[in-house]
Amino acid sequence: MGQRETQIDADCIVVGASFGGLASAHALATAGLRVTVVEKKTDPGAKLHTTGIIVKDAVDQIALLDSLPAALVRRIPGVRLYAPSLKFVDLAAPGYYFLATDTPNVMRWLAETTQRAGATLKLGTAFTGMQRQRSGFTLDGVGSARFVIGADGPRSKVARSAGLGGNERFLAGVEYELTGATLADADKLHCFIDRRIAPGYIAWVLAGVGVVQAGVARRAGNAEPAGWRPDDAMAAFLDKIAPVIDLRSARPSSVRAGLIPCGGVVRPVAAPRVLLVGDAAGMVSPVTAGGIHTALKHGLAAGNAVADFLRGKADDPSERFVRSYPKFRAKRLLRWAFDRFQTDFAFNWLLATRPMRAAAGLVYFHHKGVFDPNEETVPLASPQND
Repeated sequence: MGQRETQIDADCIVVGASFGGLASAHALATAGLRVTVVEKKTDPGAKLHTTGIIVKDAVDQIALLDSLPAALVRRIPGVRLYAPSLKFVDLAAPGYYFLATDTPNVMRWLAETTQRAGATLKLGTAFTGMQRQRSGFTLDGVGSARFVIGADGPRSKVARSAGLGGNERFLAGVEYELTGATLADADKLHCFIDRRIAPGYIAWVLAGVGVVQAGVARRAGNAEPAGWRPDDAMAAFLDKIAPVIDLRSARPSSVRAGLIPCGGVVRPVAAPRVLLVGDAAGMVSPVTAGGIHTALKHGLAAGNAVADFLRGKADDPSERFVRSYPKFRAKRLLRWAFDRFQTDFAFNWLLATRPMRAAAGLVYFHHKGVFDPNEETVPLASPQND
């Protein structure tokens, strides 16, 4: 007689209560399948590593966000882009906006919404490994499933256990939430280019939901760069921008820090009956480091594709479906150029030129962006002139 099969406990187990993981689980549960989300944290809103900005494209395209409580978001209609000299231009696109979020409570809302759809959440449960069986996988200490979705972050343990690709290029970032601070130009996402403070990326300030968020990120390798100290990086950034936005007296009520994948989608990103989504898949823009939109969009699509497969309506999505994952061709090219040719002198000079406008439109507004026609490059006052 053949070896007895392990009892199947779920149709699909999703590892990680992330944006991508919860979106996948929501789609599977809505399709009527048994889905369990395994998350090592006891609170899906704790210990986050994201700024939490949701772009308008996500609101337009993802019906799951239709019921997102208005109290958890704040609309920001434009971008103020600063050169290293602290001169700036205002960028906007007709009808376009960003949503700053109360990210911890957005994650809690998404987890509750996924549970109401029928998914089971096992919080405080760590993924330690899995073994393949004929009809799926057995997860150590969790149970067995016909399919596994890895949504467990940029250092995915699911990827390692399944022999899938891993992220190799990163940005190292830190963000402070400053309660009680105010921002004069609260309708702008303030972005700062400075090769000394944020090599390979940017720093930022925005008026969030009840807080001011200030962050800085820089190029990293397989680990945080040598000498990278998040508090020192933030102190240097806040000193730098004090002539225009002085936040030096504010104290952080919350600190987020971690690695952000920026090398594009990993290879391989899937194998029979297992695939990766979100940060685990490297599904993050190589230029903006934005990943919420793609995590939600492709997480939902992955959940639907897995549901179709498990109901016998489609082939295993680990083959054809994952070809629909974003390629980021233009943004990988911009990332390559930024890594090699970033200079403060060039950005001081190029800020108001047409090529920079085109690049900024691509980066921030997905080809929709333009300079505000009523704005010019504005030299800002130095502290002694205030």
